[in-house]
This record gives sequence, C-alpha cells and structure tokens, in this order.
Amino acid sequence: MEHAQFYEELYGKLVALIGNERDWVANLANAAALLWEELPRINWVGFYILKGEELVLGPFQGRPACIRIGMGKGVCGQTALLRKSHVVPDVHEFPGHIACDPISRSEVVVPIEKDGQLLGVLDVDSPELARFSEADGAGLEKVANFLAERCDWA
Repeated sequence: MEHAQFYEELYGKLVALIGNERDWVANLANAAALLWEELPRINWVGFYILKGEELVLGPFQGRPACIRIGMGKGVCGQTALLRKSHVVPDVHEFPGHIACDPISRSEVVVPIEKDGQLLGVLDVDSPELARFSEADGAGLEKVANFLAERCDWA
C-alpha cells in the first residue's frame, strides 16, 4: 500500500477512535496505541508534552523512555525548538542525539501546535536505518494536527 493511502486509512481510524472525546491524555494514549498497532517496523511511538522549558514524557508504546528532554536537545528537542518536523535516517549521525533506546536507528518527530503555541511532539522510532520518509513525516503531521485541534489541553 502506498504511503498516502496508508495514512488516509490510519487517519480515518484515528478519527473514529477519538470520536467526540476531548481529554488529551486519553486521546494521546489511544493514538499511541493505534500508531503502535498500525505502523510497521517501529520499536517506540509516543508523545512528549511541553511543560515550561522542557518536554516531558507523555502517553507512549514501547520500552521505557527518557522522561525529560530539554529544548533543543536531541531530535525531539530540536523539533520542539524549531517547530519543524525531522525525518532522521540514521540517529547516530544526528548531532546531540539522545539514545533512550540503543536499538533505535531512525526516527521521525513532528511538532504538535495549536494557535501558534507549541504543545509537544509526536515521536516514532525504528530499529531500521532509513525506515521513515518525508511521506511518513507528512502523514504524522496530519495526525498531530488532528490531535492538537481535538484535545482540550488545559
């Protein structure tokens, strides 16, 4: 299945799963579980939520993870600082990469923003080199945008 079709189907499943629920913890937990089940060849998926000047671990699926990440630190921190998605083919070549799980080889991280305010990031790791493409980044940006709009973040 091509990337566009895969992400359209995934997006439809997410919309149906979330329904009218507005709680951000419940929605991010279900979104992480859905992505874990649907995305092939990954070893971690989850969210980091912006609290003050750092990202704090939120709902996820996979092995235990780093709890706090400073702004600008690693792929997640750079994504948050720059508010720009990162598709990283080889995390060991990314300056300042934080190795929460040494098995991870590639990563895609997208910002979650609402009304110009950064809320956090969506992070997906894979044990395969170059697992993710720009199409994965675009598909996950749509997921992040949906969650930003459909959750009550206060």
